[in-house]
Amino acid sequence: MKIVRGFFSIVGLAIALVMSVSAQTSLTPLGGGSFDIQSQKGKVVVLAVGATWLPLSVKQAEYANILAKRYSGKNVVVYFVATDSTLQNSKNFASDDAIKKFVGTSKLAIPVLRDSDGAYTLKKYNIDQLPSFIIIDRTGNQSGGAIGGIDPKFDITVPISKTVDGLL
Repeated sequence: MKIVRGFFSIVGLAIALVMSVSAQTSLTPLGGGSFDIQSQKGKVVVLAVGATWLPLSVKQAEYANILAKRYSGKNVVVYFVATDSTLQNSKNFASDDAIKKFVGTSKLAIPVLRDSDGAYTLKKYNIDQLPSFIIIDRTGNQSGGAIGGIDPKFDITVPISKTVDGLL
């Protein structure tokens, strides 16, 4: 009987965990607080989803800066979403200080949001590789699939800009 109760307790806990992750609608700004993507309705949102431990995220930061500059003064916002874990025992752990160091060395000039282990972002936007870009239209819906496969020899801002321009 104890085994059955233990089993149901574990199943219940797993269900509660999954529901809490899927219910999450906000990310955490690097400085603290909370940020809800849905609060950006009326704007086109570009999310550069990466991790500080990925070498290609440095190139992604460069592309994100280009997009932010290109759309400055327009109804477009660009964010970097760090999927580095906040759990110290994780192999992908990064402290806020480590992310700030990445921001400095990569010259990232856009706001940084944290999504510990990517639990929210990767699932919600069906991202299967990092780094990737996600475009959210002015109604708060994802526009197309994740744009990934960053190749330093290919300017990924071109297809992203075509999509963004079509949404303005």
